[in-house]
Amino acid sequence: MSLLDPAERSARGVAIGAEVTGAPLPAPTTPYAESWRDFVFAEVWSRPGLDRRSRFFIALASAAIKTGAGDHVDRYVRGALTTGEIGLSELREAALHLAVYAGWTKGAELEDAITRVAAALGLPAADCPPIRAAPWDPAVRSEEGAQGFIDVMTFPGGPPASPYLEAIRNFVFGEMWCRPGLDQRARRWITLVGVCESCADVPIKSHIHAAMASGNCRPDELQEFVLQYAVHAGWPRASEIQGAVFAMSKKIAAGLAWNE
Repeated sequence: MSLLDPAERSARGVAIGAEVTGAPLPAPTTPYAESWRDFVFAEVWSRPGLDRRSRFFIALASAAIKTGAGDHVDRYVRGALTTGEIGLSELREAALHLAVYAGWTKGAELEDAITRVAAALGLPAADCPPIRAAPWDPAVRSEEGAQGFIDVMTFPGGPPASPYLEAIRNFVFGEMWCRPGLDQRARRWITLVGVCESCADVPIKSHIHAAMASGNCRPDELQEFVLQYAVHAGWPRASEIQGAVFAMSKKIAAGLAWNE
């Protein structure tokens, strides 16, 4: 049996950590700090099962929602920008998307971090296309939202029988999901973090199923999502999501809807 070299793992963590955070990692002086280098960066971020861009979106959304100590969100923003994995205008769209699925006060965590890092890097302001520039027909907007729901969720939504349901159809799927500033796969990762944090059974299962049914994410990529999400959510919360991914993957393989 070949042995793995701890020095090699630490060196890998130093290199990946510097890329992911956009700055050299300080030498760890505690077990906690060492775990960032030797596990989070060296082992989780180095895994080949999920592309770096996707891991950034998952980490950005997770760190912003958790509002933890330190400047973890700023570090991920800086790394995303300096590696070129995510552009500034895409990050602005990500903040809007996160606001929908985690609340506007949580979206502000990401929005403010983007503003701080962009200023520190001396970046020009990103384009800010309006939510909707031209006047609209309410009936057409509702129809567009209904179709947008089908495009994203892969099944028809119910009638907008309350202000909340009306907002889902008209704003979330009729305006936000279809904005061109961020691709659907990126929006999917942010959404998954938001619904996983909600602890709400129906959104979790339906969105995990839709991520695969839409072709945005493969089952094996969702397994990697659970691990990347666990870094910020913790293993107990992620264990619930792991179970949902297993269950929804079986339904996809069997050609079943999420609730069948």
